[in-house]
Amino acid sequence: MARKAPREEPGEGALEVTAPKQWAAGIPAVTHALRMGYDQMGVRRTALTLLKVNQKNGFDCPGCAWPEPDHRHTAEFCENGAKAVAEEATVRRVTPEFFAAHPVSELAGRSDYWLGQQGRLTRPMHKPADSETYVPVTWETAFDIVSRELGALRSADEAAFYTSGRTSNEAAYLYQLFVRQFGTNNLPDCSNMCHESSGSALTETIGIGKGSVRLDDLYDAELIFVVGQNPGTNHPRMLSALEEAKRRGAHVVAVNPLPEAGLLRFRNPQNARGLAGGGTPLADRFLQIRLGGDLALFQALSRLLLDAEDAAPGTVLDHDFIAEHTDGFEAYADQLRTLDRGDVAEATGLPLDAIEATARDVLSARSVVVCWAMGLTQHKHSVPTIREVVNFLLLRGNIGRPGAGVCPVRGHSNVQGDRTMGIHEKPAPAFLDALQGEFGFEPPRRHGFDAVETIRAMGTGEVKVFFAMGGNFVSAAPDTAATERALRGCRLTVQVSTKLNRSHAVCGREALILPTLGRTERDQGPDGANRFVTVEDSMGMVHASRGGLPSASPHLLSEPAIVCRLAQSLFGPGGDVPWAAFEADYDAVRDSIARVVPGFTDFNTRVRRPGGFTLPHAPRDERRFPTGTGKAHFTVNPVEVLRVPPGRLLLQTLRSHDQYNTTIYGLDDRYRGIHQGRRVVFVHPDDLAERGIDDGEVVDLVSEWPDSPDRRAEAFRAVAYDTPRGCCAAYFPEANVLVPLDSVADTSNTPTSKSVVVRLERRVAPAAGREGARPR
Repeated sequence: MARKAPREEPGEGALEVTAPKQWAAGIPAVTHALRMGYDQMGVRRTALTLLKVNQKNGFDCPGCAWPEPDHRHTAEFCENGAKAVAEEATVRRVTPEFFAAHPVSELAGRSDYWLGQQGRLTRPMHKPADSETYVPVTWETAFDIVSRELGALRSADEAAFYTSGRTSNEAAYLYQLFVRQFGTNNLPDCSNMCHESSGSALTETIGIGKGSVRLDDLYDAELIFVVGQNPGTNHPRMLSALEEAKRRGAHVVAVNPLPEAGLLRFRNPQNARGLAGGGTPLADRFLQIRLGGDLALFQALSRLLLDAEDAAPGTVLDHDFIAEHTDGFEAYADQLRTLDRGDVAEATGLPLDAIEATARDVLSARSVVVCWAMGLTQHKHSVPTIREVVNFLLLRGNIGRPGAGVCPVRGHSNVQGDRTMGIHEKPAPAFLDALQGEFGFEPPRRHGFDAVETIRAMGTGEVKVFFAMGGNFVSAAPDTAATERALRGCRLTVQVSTKLNRSHAVCGREALILPTLGRTERDQGPDGANRFVTVEDSMGMVHASRGGLPSASPHLLSEPAIVCRLAQSLFGPGGDVPWAAFEADYDAVRDSIARVVPGFTDFNTRVRRPGGFTLPHAPRDERRFPTGTGKAHFTVNPVEVLRVPPGRLLLQTLRSHDQYNTTIYGLDDRYRGIHQGRRVVFVHPDDLAERGIDDGEVVDLVSEWPDSPDRRAEAFRAVAYDTPRGCCAAYFPEANVLVPLDSVADTSNTPTSKSVVVRLERRVAPAAGREGARPR
């Protein structure tokens, strides 16, 4: 079925480096999106599919979790959303014959890009323990294998069940129900590796681990901070929201180590100004912060607000809000008064006058929103940093009123909904009580393993079976060598997937691939009718998703069907949970969710309304904070200054523009000027010169961690780039090998992928490699 032969990797020396772009989107975004669609799907299929993306009667984009506006454009998708759809709706197929020709040992040597280009999986596949080759099996055989291995475990805690954010609410609810009926809370998920720090900090400070703003709040804000985030690549539709906010008079402050094209200027491809005009400058102020300096920045801003209040009492802080809705203010104010300006300057790398100018922006704004992504969540001190963001907003009452609030911008579509449905290794007792009341069995109460703990437990043999509902765990996880050893030591690994990825090649002694329907495809019920599932976006809106394409193969099952049939295979017919009824009728699943999960009352009726419904959020809706005291908490967070040994740099991992999470769409990052390659490291020119390394030279990246062998990523091309001194950046998953498994954020246990201490080691003197050096 493939329109073209699957792509091969470009040869050595193909990498080209050009000047970075100063704007994002525009006509190039349209042409790149359409080219990808035509290449993967063909012209007619591209048109039919893209016109259904993010529409009220269509399907939710399988990419990011950015919410849809009430009034939607005919083309309500971005360039990377179109790429995500094209990758899923491709006509390329991975057949049993492919696996017969490519043993696991060969696939393990291929790149994520090459693997992803092969197309959609078509049959359940089994790699026996004594074989290097996957062979086709029936669904019944596959479920028997899983049931056999789970049933042979001495304890349910010897299995771990991973979840990717793409899973629907219905599938996630059934999955956690299956896992808890089996008897464990080992439910690691992708949140553990990205926004867990956000949930931890927000739950502690405002009582709910979700953002407090809706799209209308972003439009109505007078000042918006975009912190540690590159929306031009990771959430491109956010640029349209920022453009609308700018049209209404908002001021935008970008805080990031790298200048990002989308925040410099946005050429909206949905209007004439974007296509033919100059577009819209988005960031009024750019604070090029040193890695990990955000806590110090927000504490400095809060100190300047406090100083302004001291100079003009009663005019700056919202004393009524502080008195009525918060606690801990006095201890926080006392700490602010001890803040050292030298520590702030060293931690942030920013001139103090730039911070003071930003404080004046804050003083002139009646409503402030702070948005952030993984630039804040993947440091050792990420949770204190986000607590400090909350402190900053509480001072002027910027939570719980229009145009203001906290806005963690989640990544994968429905990653937030998965957690709402109970995908959590540390479930709340009230949720477990509700499950017990609904189904009659006693759910396990002991906390389970998160993602990092799961890797450790597989490594020691404590976890013997690893089951993944979507995702690409090998490429998403830190410390690649340790993760691969851990998975290869399992008795059985199971991957529920739409496409081939590295986790199918780095597998247990025995392995299964269970192919599933994608978002774009019809999910037909027993009566042949097309069914829908639901998702929750990054701002707590729940809506339906209906695929329209025929199944990529007659051998695919939906994720709910896979869970329900596996449960019947393991537990037998009958029992406490009506698994057969749940597979047959998703309305029955939603009725159960309505009885168990707060906020989903009358789920089936409300989700059928165009656009769905908004989940309740007490701090936003009522200025009620469901903490232990009933008030939002000011917290005391000492400033952290990340100091590295001489000659070392602080590395952050990031995405290319031709990428979403671990899915590599192509080998270009045109906004940063990288073409036909990914093994690059962005370094300040003075840092390269100080080390005697030329722009364009090939180096090894070596990370250092106490009491641990060095980790090495080989053959990265050094690219002179506008980064803060002492900092550098490289793409994941290629750089994940450098992130130590034991380097995690306090409280959230998230891997510290944004603060890795590395050194650059020269390999060979550059020769032809300099041909693509960046124009000066």
